[in-house]
Order: sequence, then structure tokens, then C-alpha cells
Amino acid sequence: MRRWNGWGEESTVVALPAHGGQFLAELIGAGQVLPDATMEQVLATVPASRLVAPHDLISLDAEVRLRHARGQSLPDWLAMREGCFEVFPDGVALPETATQIRELLAWAQQQDVILIPYGGGTSVAGHINPQASEQPVVTLSLERMNKLIEIDEQSLIATFGPGANGPQVESQLRARGYTLGHYPQSWELSTLGGWVASRSSGQQSLRYGRIEQLFAGGSVETFAGTLSIPTFPASAAGPDLKEILLGSEGRFGVISEVRVRISKLAVEENFYAVFLPDWPSALEAIRTLVQARVPLSMLRLSNAIETKTQLALAGHPKQIVWLERYLALCGAREGKCMMTFGVTGNRQQNALSLKQAKHLLKGFGGVFTGTLLGKKWSEGRFRFPYLRHGLWEAGYAVDTLETATDWSNVDHLLNELETSLRTALADEGEQVHVFTHLSHVYGEGSSIYTSYVFRPGSSYAMALARWKKLKHSACQAIVNNRGTISHQHGVGRDHAPYLPVEKGELGIAALQALSTHFDPDQRLAPGVLLTK
Repeated sequence: MRRWNGWGEESTVVALPAHGGQFLAELIGAGQVLPDATMEQVLATVPASRLVAPHDLISLDAEVRLRHARGQSLPDWLAMREGCFEVFPDGVALPETATQIRELLAWAQQQDVILIPYGGGTSVAGHINPQASEQPVVTLSLERMNKLIEIDEQSLIATFGPGANGPQVESQLRARGYTLGHYPQSWELSTLGGWVASRSSGQQSLRYGRIEQLFAGGSVETFAGTLSIPTFPASAAGPDLKEILLGSEGRFGVISEVRVRISKLAVEENFYAVFLPDWPSALEAIRTLVQARVPLSMLRLSNAIETKTQLALAGHPKQIVWLERYLALCGAREGKCMMTFGVTGNRQQNALSLKQAKHLLKGFGGVFTGTLLGKKWSEGRFRFPYLRHGLWEAGYAVDTLETATDWSNVDHLLNELETSLRTALADEGEQVHVFTHLSHVYGEGSSIYTSYVFRPGSSYAMALARWKKLKHSACQAIVNNRGTISHQHGVGRDHAPYLPVEKGELGIAALQALSTHFDPDQRLAPGVLLTK
């Protein structure tokens, strides 16, 4: 059963280790625990639906509406924990076919209703939250459109319904000997249609590509009609219409079918951890590794503070002590940085990739620790979001944000970003624990993924106010220092005010024109991606 007021499944619990709590208390102070509302209390606040003539495909059930009212941003978290949802959808539509989506679009036009396309509900940027409106609002959930429709085994193209989540995509493909290989951290819950709509990036995109490389074509239902995008290996026939759909975040239409490029299952896959002596050598090492095009499937680098934090929160303190001693003997002491990389393919390919990586990293003082830490990362890579629960129960709030920039600017932007967060609450005398890793690397640059932990204060209002200060400070640092406002989380409502810095006046006008063309009355997710 999915949690109604937090991340993921109720059966999955990731507690904060006792020594982890002590670690944070020494850094930023003792935790501040706020009371949580119950579902019964929140259900009592769900108003009657304003729909005059509900469609047969729409549920008016109060709990269903509650469970589709918020995403997974920190403001969403605070609203859910306090029980102050503010706005609920007037109904939740559950279509099963493209025809039914078209019926719902026509009905929304007739009834003057706003629609919010909804995949897995994992948005951390305010994509799916209904806003106060004179018009009724209906969340259009695609969760029932989750089947593998067909596989073109000669072309290695699979066709899916847009509501298939990560496990559903992989289980249906693996039964036939294939994989998509797209693993965002939200993989267990987020959906294929959502990945396309938000330009998602998977943890093994070095091998399989980001979603824009995997997305081969499909269909989207708009108020102007159905836009069908055929699959071609390449085309010079004008601008690529796939680019209109990728990153459109539901503003142009509702995705009804997705065709993706798949791969045959690899024979073998392993993940390794290596420690570099300091950040400058680690940054140079990862840049050299990716620009040398060593065939790895995953490559990420934690800075010194994140490395220290990971080891402190890992559990098994005795084993960590022994690891620290070994690393110190090998030259990786205070300031060391952990790099994790994966090799995926057949045994011969993997052996060659590993040999190349070891040879190159040895020149930067790399200390290899084998597959143990890499295996731990692989086993727990979708569990990090659950740590928000453990931290919350200990009295701490945690959030993340991300960007990307060219290699020549990575160090500068990372420092500006971390400094903006570390000092944002200084006027309140509050410390913020900030740490970063490079999660996706490219020949020309890298993403920057930063986490920050802070004390919520004495009330939910104070916690939200602190988050707003932190978020605004960080977003300003990003857009003013040559960073994209989002590398993988999308724009939503939270980042929309900062998008014009990146796109420019002419670019925003072009996007607005597309939105008006496909949705003249602006009924689809108004305020998402574009502020108007």
C-alpha cells in the first residue's frame, strides 16, 4: 500500500541510525519533531466535489482525491504531514484507452474543467498539485494504461501504455529477454509517460541513454487532436516532433502511447567503488574517464562532505572504522571522495572496461575497494527517498535539487550552489548540512545533485518559510551561474519562475505559442512549465 502522506510503500522503512542522528546533531543542532496529522483528520477536510455532471470514468471518492492531491516535493511533504492540503482535485479520472482520454478531453471542454495529467505522483517540482480555481479540477491518472502492447524484435522497439511504472516496464520486458535500462531514483513509482513528459534521466544513462535517446515515438491526445509521432532511426525532415513532447510536462497534451528503444539483457553487471584522495583529483579523474569514453554503464562522484555523510549514515560503524583505516593507509584520508561506477555487458567487455577504468583512475591516486560498496549501492539505490521519513522522525527536513553545466563551470557552480544553501538561514542562526554528487556525466559537462538537511523549526509554517528561502537562494545561484534550472526533475511550478533566464523571452514565447496551439483554453496543467 502506498503511503498517503509520504514516499513509497508503507512496508519499506529506512530508519536513521543512532550514530547518524548524533552526527547531524553535532553539525546543525538537535532535531525538532513536529506532530503529524492522521488520514482521518485530513479526510474530514475534503470538500464535496464541484463537478455538476461527472464522467463515468471519474471517481469522486474522498480518499482517492486525497491520494492524488499532492506530489513529493518538500512543500508537499509538509502539507501532507501537517494535514493542510489546501486544495483537492474535484475528481480523479482513470482511463484505460486512448479513446477514453479523448472522451475526457471533450467532456472537460464541455464542462469547463481543468485537467492535470498524472503518472506515478512522484513529482518534486509541483507538477501535479491542483490550484485554487473557479473551475473544477480533475486529475487524469494513467495508472491503468500500464501494459506492454507489442515488441518489434527486429527493430528493438517496444510499445507501452504511458502509465507503466518502472517495475512494470522491466518485468514485462525481462520476460521476453529485454530491458529498457532506465532507472531514475523514483523508478519503483514513476511512469514511462512521466519520464517522457519530464525528460527523465536514469542512473545508467551512460549505457542506455537518457529518456530522449530511448523515446522512439508515440501518441499524445490534445484538444487540437491526436499527435502521432512515427518511429525513425533518424530523420532530416524538419524539426523533430518528439522534442515537442519531451519535457512538455502535460501542457500540450496527454500521452496515450509510448514507443521506446530497448536492449537485450546483459550477461553480467557489476558496480565498483573507488576512493580518490581529494576533490580536485576526483573531479579531474571523472572528467578524464568520461571523455576517454570508457564503456561504463554508470558513473557518479560524491564530494568530500557527501562521502563523509554516506559513511556516517551507512550503519555498521565498526566496519566503517576498518574501511577508514585501510583507506588512510592507501592515501585516501580526510577530504577523500567516493566514486561509484558500473560495468554492464558480456564478461569479456566488462573485464576490458574494468581494466581501462582501473588503469586510468590509478593515475589519480584511486583506491579500489572492490564490489562490496558497489553492491550495497545497487541494492539500496531506490531507498534514499525513504530516508526522508527517518530524518523527519528524528526532527530533520531534507530536500534535494539538481542542475547541469559544462566541465569548465562545474566546480564554480557547485561551490556557489552549496554556499547559497549553507548560508541561506544564517540570519536565523541556523546551520544547514549540504552535500553534493555528480550523478550523470557527459563529454562536455556534468549534472550536479545537491542534498541539504535543515531543522524545520517550531512549526510547519516556519519549516515552509525556511524551505522557500533555501530554494530561492539555490535557484538564483543556479541560473545566475550558467546552470540549467533542471537536469532531471523537470520545471513544474517550483522552477517555472526561473525558466525565462534559461530560455529567453523569445524561447518562452515559442513554448507559449505551442501550448496555445494544442490547448487554446489552457485547461491542461495551467501554471506548470509556463507561469501563464
